[in-house]
Amino acid sequence: MSLKRLTCERARSICIVETLAKLGHFPSRRAEKEAWFLSPLRSETQASFKVSLKLNRWYDFGIGEGGNVIDLICKISNCSVAEALQFLSDEVPPFKFQGSTVNTSLKNSGNILIKVQPITRSYLKKYVRSRGISLQIARKYCKEVGYECHGKTYYAIGLQNNENGWELRNLYFKTSSSPKSYTYLQNNKDNLMICEGMFDLLSMAELYPQELNNSDIIVLNSLSFLSQITSTFKSYKSIDLYLDNDASGKKNTTELLRYYPHIKDQSHRYKNYKDLNEKLASGQWIYSGHKSF
Repeated sequence: MSLKRLTCERARSICIVETLAKLGHFPSRRAEKEAWFLSPLRSETQASFKVSLKLNRWYDFGIGEGGNVIDLICKISNCSVAEALQFLSDEVPPFKFQGSTVNTSLKNSGNILIKVQPITRSYLKKYVRSRGISLQIARKYCKEVGYECHGKTYYAIGLQNNENGWELRNLYFKTSSSPKSYTYLQNNKDNLMICEGMFDLLSMAELYPQELNNSDIIVLNSLSFLSQITSTFKSYKSIDLYLDNDASGKKNTTELLRYYPHIKDQSHRYKNYKDLNEKLASGQWIYSGHKSF
C-alpha cells in the first residue's frame, strides 16, 4: 500500500493489534471483544491499555487517552500524521539485516537477537540527534541492536540492562528484550544518580558529564524496579533523583524522600517538562560545552 494511496480514512481501518505487533507489543490477555496490553506509551507492570477488537480503537487507562491507529502511532513516535501514514503504509526505513547472524533466542520474548554493534545506521544517528544527543555520547553508552520479531528484522538504539536484556528505541519502536531489568553502571563512587530511561542517561551525559563521571548510575528502565534497588542506597553518601515530572514520578519521589534523607530531588532542573531529555530536545537548555553532533 503506497503512501499516495493511503488516506487517513483507509489508515484508520488498519488493525491496531497487528500494528502493535509490528512495534513489538503483544497482548497480555485477550477476550472475544478486546485485547489488553502493557502500555506502549509508558512503563507499567499491569496491563491497562485496552484495544476494542470490534471498534478498532485503543484506550490507555493510565493516562486517560485513546483514539484510532493514527493517533496511536503519532503518540508513540511523537510524529506527524504524514509520518504516521508513512509508517502504516510500510514505507519506513528498510530494516534488512546484512551479514551473518548470531541467532540467540531471548527468553520470554518474541525477539531473536541477531547483532549488536556500534551505532552506524543513518536513521538511528538522525534519531538520537533529534533527541538532542550527540553521536559520541550515544555510542559511549548504547549500541545498535538488530533483532528479529515474527520473521522481520528491526534495528534500534539499545541500552543493556543488568540481566543482559536490552531497552530498544527508534523513531517508531519503544520496546525491550527479555529479561527486563534495570541498568547499573558502577564507577565505585560515593554518589548515585537515578533516572527512568536511557535518554535521561544520555541527557545527563550531555548536560552534566562531570557529575556523571563522579557518580554511579542506575537507569530504572521501569519504575517497577525501584523496590529492587533500594538495598543499594545505604552504600552512598548522596543520591540524585531524576524521575519524570508526571503523577507516577512525583509520587515515587515523595515516598523516597520520606525514607531516605540523603536523596536529593533534581526534577527542578527540568521544571515544566516531563523529563530531562524533553527539555534538552526542546532546545530550551542553555549551557556551555555542548558537544557538536
